This record gives sequence, C-alpha cells and structure tokens, in this order.
Amino acid sequence: VQLQASGGGLVRAGGSLRLSCAASGRTSNRYAMGWFRKAPGKEREFVAGISWSGITVYADSMRGRSTISRDNAKNTVNLQMNSLKPGDTAVYYCAAGRVVGSSEDGMDYWGKGTLVTVSS
Repeated sequence: VQLQASGGGLVRAGGSLRLSCAASGRTSNRYAMGWFRKAPGKEREFVAGISWSGITVYADSMRGRSTISRDNAKNTVNLQMNSLKPGDTAVYYCAAGRVVGSSEDGMDYWGKGTLVTVSS
C-alpha cells in the first residue's frame, strides 16, 4: 500500500487546513487509517484515526479541533484541522494498518508526510 499525503502549508494561528491522503496498491484490505505528526525535537505522536467502518479516535490535543473522515470507494482519508495553534506545527504523516488507535504498532504503512506550519 502506498500513501500520499497532501494539503500541508503555512497558516496563521486560528486558521484551518485540510489534509488528504490517497492510498494506492493493495487497498482491498480493510485498513484502519491514521494521522500522526512529528514536531521538531519531539517524538512522533498520534493525531487521529479512523476504522474501516468509520469509528474515530482523536488525541486529546486535537479533539474538538479536528475531524477525520474517509471515503472507502476513493481510498482517501482526510483530516480537517481548525483553530490551529503554533504548537500544531509538524510534519503530518498518513498511515494505514490493522488497528485504529494511538499506537504506531497498529500501523503497517506510512506516507512521506506533509508539512504544516502555523505562524503566531
């Protein structure tokens, strides 16, 4: 499975961005999808995840400010992020795997990431 993330960019604090991830390859498997991020000097962390059936999970830091969704027919997953803060600045990675949740262990495939920069 290949994952291509897009939609990153520069936004002011309080603004919004919509990240997208397109999956290709062996997409017939019913993968859970997730977004993770890595900020400079920090470990990669979970942002949001969604199961094949649409069950969603969010990190506390993003709950209420983001919405993850997927279109199984199009093999895409999106992350709408609102009220962005400078602390949200990071490279955002799309991932696919067996288990939806905050652990990277459940993710088997990773995209290259898209940079989100939030200015104050």
